[in-house]
Amino acid sequence: MTEKKHEGNGRLEESMSALSQAQANMVQAQAHLVQVQAACQIQIAEANRQIAETNRQIAETNRYIAEVQRQIAETDRINSERFRRIESILLEHSRILAEHTRILQALPEAVRDNIGFKAPSPPS
Repeated sequence: MTEKKHEGNGRLEESMSALSQAQANMVQAQAHLVQVQAACQIQIAEANRQIAETNRQIAETNRYIAEVQRQIAETDRINSERFRRIESILLEHSRILAEHTRILQALPEAVRDNIGFKAPSPPS
């Protein structure tokens, strides 16, 4: 009976040793997990910093684009006014040129009529 008692104690000691080893392994795994979590937190913080910087750059770019679009709209407005004035001037110039052309075409006849110029009659 004493052997059985020692045999049972041997298994208990083995179980206790295995339990102790399992706990040590678990503590080591938990320490590793804490390290991995810390590394992940650092990476997450860096990613968040980069996202914030990217968002800042996007906002700056959007402000720049809005300003450029405002300038383009203003330039379009100015150009439209300028072209309307140019078209108006060109139409007026065309009207003046047409009037001058008419006057110049009528000028020889008016000169003949006012001066009394008559073509010489052929000698008889």
